[in-house]
Amino acid sequence: MSLRLRDPGRNNGVAPEFTVDPKLLDAISPSGDRGGIVVGSGLNGEPLTISALRATPTRIVLVGGLYLARQVSLRAMAVGAWVVIATGRPAAWQVLPQAAGSGSNGGPSPLVQIRRLAPVELPRPSEDAPLLVVTDGGPTPQDLFPPRSPWQTTVYVLPYLHPQAATIANAADIVLMQRLPVGQSELAARIWRLPPQMMRQLTTLKDDQVVALGANLWRPLRLVTTQQEQHLLGPVRRGD
Repeated sequence: MSLRLRDPGRNNGVAPEFTVDPKLLDAISPSGDRGGIVVGSGLNGEPLTISALRATPTRIVLVGGLYLARQVSLRAMAVGAWVVIATGRPAAWQVLPQAAGSGSNGGPSPLVQIRRLAPVELPRPSEDAPLLVVTDGGPTPQDLFPPRSPWQTTVYVLPYLHPQAATIANAADIVLMQRLPVGQSELAARIWRLPPQMMRQLTTLKDDQVVALGANLWRPLRLVTTQQEQHLLGPVRRGD
């Protein structure tokens, strides 16, 4: 089953509905039912949700800035996921353990772990404790933590498209892409066999716009930042 977007009034995906107007959201993460994460709003302001944490091993590719990757991670954490970040720039991810607060023993919360880009033993995911693994390894990431069990989702953070990332990109259940320069939009068109109008649209997205791409899915959306997210991450932006 492919991972789809869902918006109220349309039965077009596996994610649960989320019915609160994004403008009114003031928590760290707008969350719907289990596993449903709001990724943005549609052209009419309707919230759009993906079932990012589910009973199927799931791959998500993010092409764009660090802002988008950290926002998705915060929202997964807020719906109860363990979050493991494998990265070569750990300082850029310290906002997540800061948001998680302290654990029961007064130390860092065990819900968020920041690791080096090397294989490590992962927490065992379950329906009550799904696992989001973020691989922040540059434009040609190693597949260190492929999703192999239910309730594990692996997110690959690509600062830009690279031909050597085509295999991982093609294997994704859903891709969220921010604005691309012309050369990278042409590469995206070759990887996903996009028609010219879609290729051009990728070059004209605003800083707060994203295209969600998947099986039979092409959906532009607008990123929405809550007050607490803005405090943690700053304003919505394309770059890092």
